Amino acid sequence: MRLRATGPAAPATVWERYADTRLWPTWSPQVRRVEVGEGSPRLRPGLAGQVVGTLGVRVTFVVDEVDEGAMTWSWHVRVGPVRMALDHGVRAHDDGTLTVLRITAPTPVAAAYAPLAQIALQRLVRR
Repeated sequence: MRLRATGPAAPATVWERYADTRLWPTWSPQVRRVEVGEGSPRLRPGLAGQVVGTLGVRVTFVVDEVDEGAMTWSWHVRVGPVRMALDHGVRAHDDGTLTVLRITAPTPVAAAYAPLAQIALQRLVRR
């Protein structure tokens, strides 16, 4: 499943909102906080931790790839036996930014997550 959103925020701003995991709750309504343990909270391959969501749901994650120059990154997440792979990209678009998300998961899981992800993407690219 692929999602996309466009908005007026500058690509560098949108990328920074992704790259600094402390900022995720500012644009993703389903995220209360991100816990990454020791070290920098910045996206990097191998960064592992948990996203703490609404109602205390904890999602374990590992970042697989990050390309700061291309403004792309991918990670995989797990909640119990459910696993998803998510690939993100940011690029300039008209007078702002286009962000894209590819979700690889069982169809019912992707379909259930997509509405929340779409809201988050729209908030991510706003000014």
